[in-house]
Amino acid sequence: MRIRIIAGIVAATSVALGFVHPFGNPRVEPSTGLGTLLHDANIPAESRNILAAKCADCHSNETRWPIYARLAPGSWLIERDVVEGRKHMNLSKWREIPPEDLTVLKSKIAAQARSGAMPPPQYLVLHWGAKLSPAEVRSLANLGADSGQSEAPLAGEGDAARGKALFQKRCTGCHALEADREGPRLAGVFGRKAGSVQGFTYSAGLKKLGITWTVANLDRWLTDPDQMVPDNNMSFRVPKADERRDLIAFLKR
Repeated sequence: MRIRIIAGIVAATSVALGFVHPFGNPRVEPSTGLGTLLHDANIPAESRNILAAKCADCHSNETRWPIYARLAPGSWLIERDVVEGRKHMNLSKWREIPPEDLTVLKSKIAAQARSGAMPPPQYLVLHWGAKLSPAEVRSLANLGADSGQSEAPLAGEGDAARGKALFQKRCTGCHALEADREGPRLAGVFGRKAGSVQGFTYSAGLKKLGITWTVANLDRWLTDPDQMVPDNNMSFRVPKADERRDLIAFLKR
């Protein structure tokens, strides 16, 4: 009898504490229905479907809350993950994101998919169906590729100030100058051997490339990383030659 009483008290306490939200309450965000998610986003339908099916629980207002998500302290951890996930990417607010920020976001989605970082392991423990298949990874990886045609390299020096502004708008989703993120730190990249930042995990192809980052090699890389290194982890390219020139000027400086 005593065990039943204790179990009942523990269960009741867990349910009651489930209504406490120490990390914020993501349950109050308005939902419009999973079927409308990304319906007007300018991305391939296959990618829209994958994002809605595999990412919406933590990265949209369409989170599904199973019964166990009401039991503390597990509910607190789930809510924390959802709050943090929406901070990084909220698919329900896709149309509110400025075009340049969308370009960065698409590249981050592609990089996360290719690296296998998403969905995170703790989510997959209870949601094995959310694991991305190789075909789904390829579909999301293509989000980072600009559909525009690459232009031929331009002669002359680029503008480092414009390159800095471009770097801040287009590259900081995955890169920083002094710290590793999804991509390696880029301070000192000009003149550095490819795949040589200590402690960063590179793709096998990039580690074996054996080149130094010169103007010509950076131009080739930014034009089309997949053509240069087929198994690389970068999902972003710069098709406009003047932008490549400015970025290289900034990295060179």
